[in-house]
Amino acid sequence: MRLLDGLEVISRERRLKFARAILYLAQGVFDDCYTETEVVHWARYNVFLLYEMGTFGALVELLNMEIDNSQACSSSLRKPAISLADSTELRVLLNIMYLMVEIIRREGEDDKPEWSSARDGFRTELSSLVYNGEPFAVLLFSFVNKYCNGHTPHCPIKKVLLLLWKTILFCFGGFETVQELKMEKRAKLGLPPLLENSIQVTRTLRATSPPASAMDILEQQQKRGRRGRRDSLDIYCERDEAREEEDEADDGDSGIEGEVDPLEREALIQDLHSPGLAPERWLFPRCLPWATKVREKDIEEFLEVSRCKFIGFTLGNDTETLVGLPRPIHNSVKTLKQHKYVSIAEVQAKMEEELQKSPVSLGAEEVEQTSVEILYQAMLYNLPQYMIALLKIQLAAAPTSKAKTDSINILADLLPEEMPNTVLQSMKLGIDVNRHKEIVVKAISALMLLLLKHLKLNHVYQFEYVSQHLVFANCIPLILKFFNQSIMSYVTTKNSIFVLDYPHCVIHELPELTTEVLEAGDHTQFCWRNLFSCINLLRILNKLTKWKHSRIMMLVVFKSAPILKRVLRAKQAMLQLYALKLLKFQTKYLGRQWRKSNMKIMSAIYHKVRHRLNDDWAYGNDIDARPWDFQAEECSLRVNIEMFNSRRYGLHHTDLEFAPVDNCLQSVLGHQVSLPEDFRYSYELWLEREVFAHPIHWEDLLQPLT
Repeated sequence: MRLLDGLEVISRERRLKFARAILYLAQGVFDDCYTETEVVHWARYNVFLLYEMGTFGALVELLNMEIDNSQACSSSLRKPAISLADSTELRVLLNIMYLMVEIIRREGEDDKPEWSSARDGFRTELSSLVYNGEPFAVLLFSFVNKYCNGHTPHCPIKKVLLLLWKTILFCFGGFETVQELKMEKRAKLGLPPLLENSIQVTRTLRATSPPASAMDILEQQQKRGRRGRRDSLDIYCERDEAREEEDEADDGDSGIEGEVDPLEREALIQDLHSPGLAPERWLFPRCLPWATKVREKDIEEFLEVSRCKFIGFTLGNDTETLVGLPRPIHNSVKTLKQHKYVSIAEVQAKMEEELQKSPVSLGAEEVEQTSVEILYQAMLYNLPQYMIALLKIQLAAAPTSKAKTDSINILADLLPEEMPNTVLQSMKLGIDVNRHKEIVVKAISALMLLLLKHLKLNHVYQFEYVSQHLVFANCIPLILKFFNQSIMSYVTTKNSIFVLDYPHCVIHELPELTTEVLEAGDHTQFCWRNLFSCINLLRILNKLTKWKHSRIMMLVVFKSAPILKRVLRAKQAMLQLYALKLLKFQTKYLGRQWRKSNMKIMSAIYHKVRHRLNDDWAYGNDIDARPWDFQAEECSLRVNIEMFNSRRYGLHHTDLEFAPVDNCLQSVLGHQVSLPEDFRYSYELWLEREVFAHPIHWEDLLQPLT
């Protein structure tokens, strides 16, 4: 309580001293501990104690005051180069808040019973409208927007993005929570349960991937006398790289034929030591991993083509009448209906269409005030600026971006006041800079993917609104620019110094930092941080382009096929799965010669990606792929989004068509109407021209409205 009182003193130096004392408590009082486990234990205990004392609310007030500190902003703007010293107060506050969110979010085995209720209360506090009438996440979004606009150049943007990501993750839940909410919502809407759990299927894809290259697996199978199909996604790393495009000629394969890839070695060792694992684990499955799906629109299109062929006319959206069609067509329709999948998005879009048609008869829509709905309402008016700000920072942190004078300086909270003057200091600063950028990319990619998934589950047009603004802000070429590098080098980089990681650095005696220690890095063969970022960016690209022909054509125009082929060299099942999905979207537009030259990729798409029964992705016979239809498709989607936001939130304008009308004659005639001063001199002329000169058809009032 004395430390909290110290946060309210006038002197900035004293406030900083008390804030650092609270940070020391949140970090686990490491100077009084002897083991790393003890530090973690006291960090959890102290963080829950700080939350019970109301520390987080006091920190939010201080954060608002520091971020709007005109003196600090003006001094930062006047400086030629902003350094680490300009963001000391902000970094201390953000560190405490990040530790509180991250520690309270995670459940531990030694948690006390009252901590569970504290966790639920903290989640509600972050999600509700408590901080200046808006959720805490919107407050952080506004900080990011101010930073990109140049108003707060001293803001430690990496820590803000990390806190924003963890706040969204804490309030909404992770990917497994999305899966659970999806199952509950399908049951609520009366839809059949999901055919499979996508997370479990993706893990199965990884588990069934052999540890070595496809050539070694075939040799082993031949020695054992087994017959099997070449099942591995590693088929792209064989000796036929000479047939790739010219722009890939200088980027050779990163692995050695026949060796175990470093991305699979550690996972293989963990799997082999896991209990209860049968030897049949390495046997290839005899069926496709995904269940096939068919949309209602696919059945309608199939029947439309069949009726035009055999009958000569169509019946619109009727999928039940099969009169006049031959028996094989009946069997085909039966098979299609057995695999029909109705998504939550389709139901939501249909309900929105009915509400737009009959707003009076259906009445007001009951909107459940979930944490996702509250956040969308709060950030709706400034959402385009927030998305642009995230993409600006993502562009500045991309490893392929070149430094420009007008670009955002994301290293303001990293560079020291005095630049290094030795080789050792330069190496350490270089590692810190690369690690800093990697963490920024990780936070933004995870944040955008979580937002897209939760918004799509809450309402499809909320998801489409965010997606369109991401596309308009050039998110698709930005992600392709990110992948236009050596992915194997990126996911195996070692931009970390193990001996400086917390809490290892405060418990153990630090060795002397030399160039050998910095070059050695840690003992891992790959960087999960960068692999996680790559998978997230591919999933975002899938979310933006799925079922959108205009955006798929953007992938073709920006020549994403050779870029995605290079991604396939990283032998990780989930990464390759989403890269293959993106290639599947655009194969029909790439031409016959490309498909002929990349038959191994076509086979891998067939083996690993979900299929639609009547999808001709491998043949390119898409009759709807006409360029002049793409603009109309995007414009129609935008109209639907604007109508949704206008109806539910009144974003663009108030709808006067359904406003209440005053039908009382005395009330209408009793209104005071302001008239110009010269009206009394010309009102007789006005009556003659506007009233008496126009005939009144009284019989029209007796006719029914049409």
